Amino acid sequence: MIHIEGLHKKFGKNPVLSGLDLTINKEGVFAVLGPNGSGKTTLIKSILGMVVPDKGTISVQGEPIKKNWKYRKEIDYLPQIANFPGNLKVRELIRMIKDLRQSPSDEDRLIALFKLEPFLDKKLSTLSGGTKQKVNIVLAFMFNSPLLILDEPTTGLDPASLIHLKELIREQREMKKTILITSHIMQFVAEVSDVIVYLLEGNIYFKGSIEELKTKTGQTDLEHAIAAIATAPSHA
Repeated sequence: MIHIEGLHKKFGKNPVLSGLDLTINKEGVFAVLGPNGSGKTTLIKSILGMVVPDKGTISVQGEPIKKNWKYRKEIDYLPQIANFPGNLKVRELIRMIKDLRQSPSDEDRLIALFKLEPFLDKKLSTLSGGTKQKVNIVLAFMFNSPLLILDEPTTGLDPASLIHLKELIREQREMKKTILITSHIMQFVAEVSDVIVYLLEGNIYFKGSIEELKTKTGQTDLEHAIAAIATAPSHA
């Protein structure tokens, strides 16, 4: 599904990715974790073609992404911060994204699930952060793409909406999709993830299951295991 080899990226003099290699060949939920500045967002944006690496190659579904924008039609993306045009109504934004994608969509079920009906004719600039995040989730999940990338998807969600989000992720996993997630909420990561990909200083220090990470670090829960690998990193 995703193959990355020798990925380098600097911003000015600051190296963010340092020869990163990553292969994800199967379906499931992959949590991309690491401290601030570890390269998580740069990695995700490189996969999406939003950041151009200085060196290295990225392939998605066996095709190099360089000079090939069409592969993005096979990816659904939830950004960490969604900068919607504030003058648009929710209904108008959903219609615009549908017109751009030209793919079958499932927005009605998702709108009902997150109780967004009363907000459909509200301008996006008037919505709370939590409601904007629900709109963000609808846009990310309403198409049927094989790869989903969810950057901090829990931000601003109330408990009921968080439960619905976890149900959606499990549903997508059962449909044999590949899902990349970044999150700082370790309980959420522990509940939904199959594989942990841990980044530090622009490279991957661990890739494996939560149980393998606990064994490697000698810890009994994910939060302490992540803390242990962060303070005493060693290559996986």
